[in-house]
Amino acid sequence: MPIVNRLADLADEITVWRRDFHENPEILYETVRTAEKVAELLESFGVDEVTTGIGKTGVVGVIKGRNGGTGRTVGLRADMDALPIEEATQKPYASKIPGKMHACGHDGHTAMLLGAAKYLSETRNFDGTVVVIFQPAEEGGAGAKAMIDDGLMTRWPIDEVYGMHNYPGMPVGEFAIRKGPIMAATDEFRITITGKGGHAAKPHQTIDPVVVGSKMVSVLQTIASRNANPLDSVVVSVTVFNAGNAFNVIPQEALLRGTVRTLSPEMRDLAEERMNNIVRSIAEAFDARAELEFRRGYPVTANHDDQTDFAAEIAEGIAGDGKVNRNIEPMMGGEDFSYMLEERPGAFIFAGNGDTAGLHHPEYDFNDDLIPVGCSYWVKLVETALPAKAA
Repeated sequence: MPIVNRLADLADEITVWRRDFHENPEILYETVRTAEKVAELLESFGVDEVTTGIGKTGVVGVIKGRNGGTGRTVGLRADMDALPIEEATQKPYASKIPGKMHACGHDGHTAMLLGAAKYLSETRNFDGTVVVIFQPAEEGGAGAKAMIDDGLMTRWPIDEVYGMHNYPGMPVGEFAIRKGPIMAATDEFRITITGKGGHAAKPHQTIDPVVVGSKMVSVLQTIASRNANPLDSVVVSVTVFNAGNAFNVIPQEALLRGTVRTLSPEMRDLAEERMNNIVRSIAEAFDARAELEFRRGYPVTANHDDQTDFAAEIAEGIAGDGKVNRNIEPMMGGEDFSYMLEERPGAFIFAGNGDTAGLHHPEYDFNDDLIPVGCSYWVKLVETALPAKAA
């Protein structure tokens, strides 16, 4: 089950689509041009149904198999949005939009799923239905949830759903996956500390929120070192500490912000509970007041066992023996495909992007050599999951 010859032949055409998306990046739910281009291409392929405006700017395409679509339905998802980053690649197809860039490879994800849709529409070598999902706002906007809330899983009764993401540093042609948690929950916190401001030369007459905040930064790290089981993963990072604006004034207020990353619901609950206790008790100890806002973001991205085994087998058919890591370490980054995996069984896989700059880096660029590999993965997944019966 190597690279599909027809998809290798289409690679140059798909690359043109990818670079067009790259030149015209759109962030969050602003993916209007991208969605229009995707819908236009899907219609030109002759897919059976194209629906726009799902989850604000998402696009859904339906491709029915040789039996008219009777039977199971498999969903394949690609994200479309870019990031608010100034590009520094100097590529001839670099972003034309100042301050916006496809720095995570969503242009490539979209192009590869379009390539698979073109092939599947031509061949129809499967029974059942394929739903190709083009999603906005993965980068912090929960576009997957917006599409689900708009009826993605019920309007098109999807039985299983699969996602794929490129992986810089892994050779092109290799894949990685794992059962269970593969990416973390992404929660955000904001701590507002109110003390009593005053002259820096008279600290005894103040309640210094800088001292209170500094103690909180230190003690919050004990959630990982002293509250969590050493075998459980949790990251608590304070990334913002704002207080005061003069060298000789103890400020009235301080602000801490940051993120918590976990790989299980139990650890997520524990982290929030301990943060509440720590913030409250430290503030009380200093006679200050503190308010914690803990905002839950994307849930844990957890692959389902059977679908993970299936996806790995498909990937091995494309890549060959020894080229699929079935137990990659979980990553503490987040992914809103997690919402889809909460709704339906499925699996999220990484595909090697070669020796390129890392994700979200201004010099990152999607490796076009991945295109026939990723397209072949999608096609073989469909043809194996929904095999066509002999005539």
